[in-house]
Amino acid sequence: MKSKDNDLNALNVFLNATKIATLDSLKEELNTQSTMTVYRKLKTLGYLSSYSHRGKYYTLKDIPEFDHLGLWSYHSVWFSQYGNLNETTYEFVQNATAGLSSNELQDILHVEVKQSLLKLFQEKRVDREKYSGRYIYLSVDPVKRKQQIITRKNSEIVLDIDLSLEIESMADELKAAIILFFSLLNEKQRRLYAGLEAHRIGYGGDKKIAELFGLDSHTVAKGRKELFSSGFEIEGIRKKGGGRKPVEKKLQKSSKKSKGS
Repeated sequence: MKSKDNDLNALNVFLNATKIATLDSLKEELNTQSTMTVYRKLKTLGYLSSYSHRGKYYTLKDIPEFDHLGLWSYHSVWFSQYGNLNETTYEFVQNATAGLSSNELQDILHVEVKQSLLKLFQEKRVDREKYSGRYIYLSVDPVKRKQQIITRKNSEIVLDIDLSLEIESMADELKAAIILFFSLLNEKQRRLYAGLEAHRIGYGGDKKIAELFGLDSHTVAKGRKELFSSGFEIEGIRKKGGGRKPVEKKLQKSSKKSKGS
């Protein structure tokens, strides 16, 4: 019993010092060749395996400091609060506001995801439809799927201009029109639209869009991440009290006036 406790303590100290480790290094630390022995001790402590690098890295559950997407990276090794790559892929598709293409999800997770998406589709855990010549992966829940499709279609018609090709060469009048359109959006919509266009551009997009709209590149990056975040919520865009006043209130006001006259 004492030896087991010592092994657990040694493993705990080792992983808190190194943050992540491979199976071989854990075996060496415990002075064992048994894979099952290592897994038993990891299970007792509570562990996570990486979703990148084919899951060959391990850490303890209380070590990662997950970001708002539920992801954590250490020395370019990625971990997810959702578990392995398949489960992480499922969660992101399930909760994406506009579904996700393989390239969009790859940008978020920093790993190749085509095989995971295909596997989930074959298992009927996610659905997919073709938009603009590429598959967009969607929730199988009918209500969520419908909302994802609506949001995807709306995002594609906001401005049918490929800014990745046009920014440097577009006419001044067109650039002014885009900037005017941008200025009419509220703060959150500006951030999300800037993030969307930066994502469409790809590498260097945050900087280009920040320069076009006079934003901080960190704001653009935040909008891009927020747009594809599993925790993103669609909110009404009208200010409090905006829109038409109810007919009932109008009638009440007009009746008061007629009484006073």
